[in-house]
This record gives sequence, structure tokens and C-alpha cells, in this order.
Amino acid sequence: MYKIIDGRKTASEIKSEIAEAVTKMKQEGRRVPHLAAILVGNDGASETYVANKVKDCNQVGFKSTLLRFGTGITEAVLLEEIARLNGNDDIDGFIVQLPLPVHIEENKVIEAIDPAKDADGFHPVNLGKMMIGLPCFLPATPYGITELIKRYGIETSGRLCVVAGRSNIVGRPVSILLSQKGMDATVIVTHSRTRDLAGILRQADIIIAAIGSPSFVKAEMVKQGAVIIDVGTTRIPSPDSKSGFKLAGDVDFENVAPKCSFITPVPGGVGPMTRVSLLRNTLMAAANR
Repeated sequence: MYKIIDGRKTASEIKSEIAEAVTKMKQEGRRVPHLAAILVGNDGASETYVANKVKDCNQVGFKSTLLRFGTGITEAVLLEEIARLNGNDDIDGFIVQLPLPVHIEENKVIEAIDPAKDADGFHPVNLGKMMIGLPCFLPATPYGITELIKRYGIETSGRLCVVAGRSNIVGRPVSILLSQKGMDATVIVTHSRTRDLAGILRQADIIIAAIGSPSFVKAEMVKQGAVIIDVGTTRIPSPDSKSGFKLAGDVDFENVAPKCSFITPVPGGVGPMTRVSLLRNTLMAAANR
């Protein structure tokens, strides 16, 4: 029988740990951590995600600031806002919610963020430090994935982990973290041009599915006893929900789960861990300052 990897429960436990740290900071007369977010436009998924981040901050005792801008904001003005946050001593960490409108170059925005305030862990300085194992702010979703694996006692040493997806946000960084000393997995990164992807997935002890294609990973692609971490969060129409949509993972959960030893659900798996990783990065940023 498979076990559900409960991201909500684990994230709640970590929030309690963070809240204790914040209480201690207050007792020592230090100011509480402050996380800011920039939201451009009104993308539904981004709205929900940022609203949850504000809620998370309130739960652990952080101060939070949300800066909203219309889709017509120019790249130059957005970069000015980032420069203001970089120079604001009251802000410990901040994020610019992605995706951005097409006229704004995402890499330019990411590189404009002060690496010491990079709560998302996307800046090249932090990614470079992660690459060689130096202390840094880790990308939030890979950070959350590795924490789930550790807290559920899932063995990674010497095991074959197949990462489906090579994005700079999830696939590439999580492959590095899993292969580093301490986790010691043997990692294969696959993508849309990979030949015989199904055959490679069938060999995996651990599958990290991060391709953004609903129910792509089928039961016949998974060996008995595999561990599945589903990073997919695609919105698909759902007449049964109030909002008219539901979140779908990259894994055909109903048919794949019976073959697994551990599996994350969508929603309630990786998502809450991504958000709590932002809090952990912000706490670290405040401690560093």
C-alpha cells in the first residue's frame, strides 16, 4: 500500500518551527523578518499563490508587503521598484511573482534582485553557490522537494532518480541537490527531446515529474515500489468546483499510486512546501543581516 507524502502537514510542522524562531527573535528585541512580493497583472494562479504567501507570513509572525502593478508596467519601472526593495533596510527578502508579461525580460528582472534578498533562490549568484555546495538561498520548489524526501525518511543514496523536466526553476536545480553529498542519488534529467522517456522512467527508483503536462506519467511508465514527487500544477476546467477549474498534476495519480511506495498528491504535496521554503529563505536572510 502506498503512502501519501503530505506536503500540507509537513509545511505546517515547519511553520511551527519558524514561528518559534520568530518568537525568540522578538524576545531578544530583534525585529521580525519581512517578506515582500511584487505581483504584475492579475493571473489567477499567481493571485492565489501570492495571497497564500501573505497568509503564511501572518501565521508565522512575519511582516509582509504586497506590491501590485498592472500588466502595462514597463520593464524600466519594474526594475526601479526592485532597486527600491534592494535598498530598503526593512525588507529582508522579496520575490517577483512569475510569469511576467511578455514585454518584460524575466532573466533581467531576476538578475536585478539583490542576491542577499533573493527569497525565491533564482539569482545566478545563489544558483552558482548551490552548484558547488556553498550556503545560499535554495530555489523554493527544489528546496521543498528535498525537505519532503528527508522528512519522510526516503532513501536516496545510490538510488536512480529520474527528473522529468529541465527548467531553471525546478528540474535543473533539484537534479543538482539530489546528486550532492548527503543525498547521493544517481540522477538522470529528461526532457521533451529525450528518446524512450517511458523506458527511462520505468528504471527509476524516484521520479520527479516537473513538465507541466497533466497526467503525462502513466502507470506503465512506473516500476513497482517507485517514489513519485509530482510537481505539476496545471489548471484544467472542472464543472464540479466553485471556481470552474481544478489543479492537475503531471502524474495520473489514480492509476499510478497503487504501484508506488510513496507519492505526493496534487494539490497538497509540493505546493505548500514551495511556499514554506520562501519563509525559510526569508528567515535565513533576516538572520544573515
